[in-house]
Amino acid sequence: AGTLKKTIAAANNLKMQPDFVVFTGDITHTTDDPKERRKRMAEARDIINGLKVKDVKFLAGEHDAGLDNGEAFQENFGKTHYTFEHKGVHFIAVDNVSDPTSSIGDAQLQWLGDELKKIDKDSRIVVLTHRPLFDLYPNWDWWTRDGAKAVDLLLPYKNVTVFYGHIHQENHHMTGHIPHHSAKG
Repeated sequence: AGTLKKTIAAANNLKMQPDFVVFTGDITHTTDDPKERRKRMAEARDIINGLKVKDVKFLAGEHDAGLDNGEAFQENFGKTHYTFEHKGVHFIAVDNVSDPTSSIGDAQLQWLGDELKKIDKDSRIVVLTHRPLFDLYPNWDWWTRDGAKAVDLLLPYKNVTVFYGHIHQENHHMTGHIPHHSAKG
């Protein structure tokens, strides 16, 4: 909580405020106690509500959603997968942590395919995930079991970029013409 409070205070001191902020997951730390999990998430939500930027998007991390299929996360932060538009860019948040097998799952892949059908092939698309969609290092759970299926759905689109969290370090990877980026957390 202390680090999150310091981060929020620093963000609020920026001269120019961003249009929106995205938290890429692991907002809390794992606990087997459902009451404690909800308490931690509510505390984090209340701290984050102190941001001057009022448009805040959330992705679940495995610490937030892996033990209860995202139930407590959704109670505090909303849906685990969704889309939104901003200044002509189509954003797609994909949940690859609520399923404890490190998968997106068939139902969400179908949803992703349906969402993409609504978008022109030349549209600018940003995909947000917690885990990488490619096999960065499966032994450390730095992958998504069915991430290649999501990438296959994205490949027909010319202007796609993927941002992910999870690994707490900077990494850049290309899948065909699609760049994948993570930043230090």
